[in-house]
Amino acid sequence: MNLISPIKISLKYLLATKFRFFLTILGVVIGVASVIIIMAIGQSAQALILDQITGIGSNLIGVLPGASDEKGPPATAMGISITTLKYDDLEALRNGKNVPEAEDAAGYVLGTVSAVYNGTDLNTSFEGTTASYVNVENSEIVSGRFYTKDEETNMSRVAVLGANLVEDLFSGTDPIGKVVKLKEQNFTVIGVLKKRGSTSFGLVSQDDAIFVPLKTAQKLFLGIDHLAFIRLKVKNTNLISSAKANIAITLRERHDIDDPANDDFSVRDLASAVKIITQVTDVLRYFLLAIGTISLIVGGVGIMNIMLLAVNQRVREVGLRKAVGAKNSDVWTQFLIESIFISFLGGVIGIIIGVIISGVTAIIIQSLQYTWPFIISWQSIAVACLVSIIIGIIFGIYPAYKASKISPMEALRYE
Repeated sequence: MNLISPIKISLKYLLATKFRFFLTILGVVIGVASVIIIMAIGQSAQALILDQITGIGSNLIGVLPGASDEKGPPATAMGISITTLKYDDLEALRNGKNVPEAEDAAGYVLGTVSAVYNGTDLNTSFEGTTASYVNVENSEIVSGRFYTKDEETNMSRVAVLGANLVEDLFSGTDPIGKVVKLKEQNFTVIGVLKKRGSTSFGLVSQDDAIFVPLKTAQKLFLGIDHLAFIRLKVKNTNLISSAKANIAITLRERHDIDDPANDDFSVRDLASAVKIITQVTDVLRYFLLAIGTISLIVGGVGIMNIMLLAVNQRVREVGLRKAVGAKNSDVWTQFLIESIFISFLGGVIGIIIGVIISGVTAIIIQSLQYTWPFIISWQSIAVACLVSIIIGIIFGIYPAYKASKISPMEALRYE
């Protein structure tokens, strides 16, 4: 049987019932559009997160307080406060004799603080960190300077600002030398960091944060003597494994730990973090994709209902075709192709809508200064087309079978 003929017959019937046709394909359009949007936004979000993580360098190792399974998150990620990591641990890890693979290391504490300048009061994030921050994080100073090793430890009241904070607090004027009040204490602004435009893994956004010496943040802001975490910059990515081993040995000696099972710290490299986050985002993306396919199934049920209604309304047409020589297989093919055509057309429209919405979403997010790639893979389009055809086949088989069983005598009796 020529496939062009049944398609023409289907199109003629569908155009004669425009509103019913619209309702028939609506479910498929929504379902396919949802699949395209979810896959596009999921891939873009994953790319954004991984870009933010790898943007600070692939040769970093993080040391966090609290033990954890290598495949699971550290205890601190679960909101548990652990105080086993100290400044002296950082100094030991900085020592080239203990971890010769490390080029530098930095310690961190985090929190929020009210920043006041000339009547402007902003609640912002702060990072208490060491003078080595700029080197470890591959950051740049665009104005002024970063604080020194002496200022790191002697409770100096100096601050370095992120690019966005300069705009919000100083309205674009030069902040160098200005005094900002933090926790009722006067801090002199000594530097401004270059705009990074993304969030480093494990930290607040550099562009929106204020940076103060580690000891100052510990004592004046938080009242603690432990670190949130340590980050080490390794000379070469090939040295990461040996560096992790030496870090563990150093900390076990310092913390009097004989059995690795009793470790009170976790050592993670960036590659492991990327792998874990990729797995997490993949799971979330596929979960959302599974939810999106539900609307496709609903659309398929809608197609079957409309096709069954069409069978009842076209009994005379089917009977007359059989009376002039059409076989059961011809009628079966006619209705099955009609179902596939409806579903495929809905899939094409859904793909177009999904691509447009994904593109608009990318433009909006990019306008907010995020590195949001617009990703529409040919695999997602191919999958959407294939799924829409499969939906048409699955939910068109029964109506096609029912139509093929109509006899010419039944058609003559049908009113």
